[in-house]
Amino acid sequence: MFLYNEVQKREANQQRVKVGLIGAGKFGSMFLSQIPSSVGLEIISIVDISIENAKKNCRDVGWTEERIASVLFFDNLKKMVSETKIDVLVEATGDPIEGTKHALTAIEEGLDIVMVNVEADVLCGPYLAKKAEKAGVVYSMAYGDQPALTTELVEWARASGFNVVAAGKGTKYLPQYHYSTPDTVWDYYGLNREEACSAGMNSRMFNSFLDGTKSALEMAAISNSTLLKPPPNGLQFPPAGMDHLSQILRPRNDGGTLDFSGTVEVVSSLERDGRPVFKDLRWGVYVVLEAGNEYAAKCFKQYGMNTDDTGLFSSMYKPFHLIGMELNTSIFSAAILKKATGHTKEFFGDVIATAKQNLKRGQILDGEGGFTVWGKLYQAEVAKKTNGLPIGLANNVKLKNDIEKDKPICWSDVEPDLGCPVIQIRKKIQLG
Repeated sequence: MFLYNEVQKREANQQRVKVGLIGAGKFGSMFLSQIPSSVGLEIISIVDISIENAKKNCRDVGWTEERIASVLFFDNLKKMVSETKIDVLVEATGDPIEGTKHALTAIEEGLDIVMVNVEADVLCGPYLAKKAEKAGVVYSMAYGDQPALTTELVEWARASGFNVVAAGKGTKYLPQYHYSTPDTVWDYYGLNREEACSAGMNSRMFNSFLDGTKSALEMAAISNSTLLKPPPNGLQFPPAGMDHLSQILRPRNDGGTLDFSGTVEVVSSLERDGRPVFKDLRWGVYVVLEAGNEYAAKCFKQYGMNTDDTGLFSSMYKPFHLIGMELNTSIFSAAILKKATGHTKEFFGDVIATAKQNLKRGQILDGEGGFTVWGKLYQAEVAKKTNGLPIGLANNVKLKNDIEKDKPICWSDVEPDLGCPVIQIRKKIQLG
């Protein structure tokens, strides 16, 4: 791509990409930490529900008071859009409903948008991507986060002529984690509440990482961008290290764990008995590929690639990701190349709210990372047939029926605000 050459030209000509950021949390802060050392772009404005907290986070990542004073802060996106001129909007709130509204505003204003908010993308991405295309603006995944990095590996493999068997990421997983709550999450991370709070760690966010919801959302996003199909029974989280990805992540007919070739999956950094996996991929992403012929298989071996016992399956991986610290790539790609670093193409994967405990009629669901539900990955056509409630809409809604533990929650089980435009959009996607 040689993108940096173009970035340098922009800097030399004082034509920096002007960026607006919504949400100065963990991802946003990591992005902001790179600004003092970055060329070719500048932060014009930051939107956050707490301006003072946003300024504090800027200080915490090393910004001077002079730099902070050069940025305009808002608590309202529409006000920011009306009072500033930006090229690219970064949506990093993590709120599925508000994030969708923000994306719609950006598209209507003719702004390219980098969608850090995977929750909103999985909820309404098919609609947003099509609307952006019609408007002639870029709607992009965020480079540095696993969905964009995995999509990049899939694109590399396909462009190189390989059949993609599986793609995804690593995480820390045991089956009991699905039932974790904000009260138990720190025990699983080996922290106490005081240590977590002092580090600024949000219990609900980290619980979403742990209980499988975030993994399901990210795999749904990858499925929707690459058209790799989700597994039929949700993510299985097989334990697998870097050396054995191609042995484990191949179809069952070939001796592996997959239901079929061309799917997404998350590998665990823990064996089921709790032992650590050797050379785990907890922080990374991967793609498993299949040699198209015997000559290609021989090349796998000649060039030292890890293969399965047949030599036909191999893998490529990136062991780490730096989330917001890599975000500039998406911003420059959108502004300069007018290309997304991955985006939703079709509605292939969905994430449905699933009961963490026996739930009673009249209970209020508390959404992602909470006490009541976790998000399970579904094939979109199955989610449609079963009328499953998206995890992004399972917050602050009342149950109309009792739901047994481990059962999916359906639209008919809740009382959603059908007047909400985001819910209307999502209904159209799921019915369409």
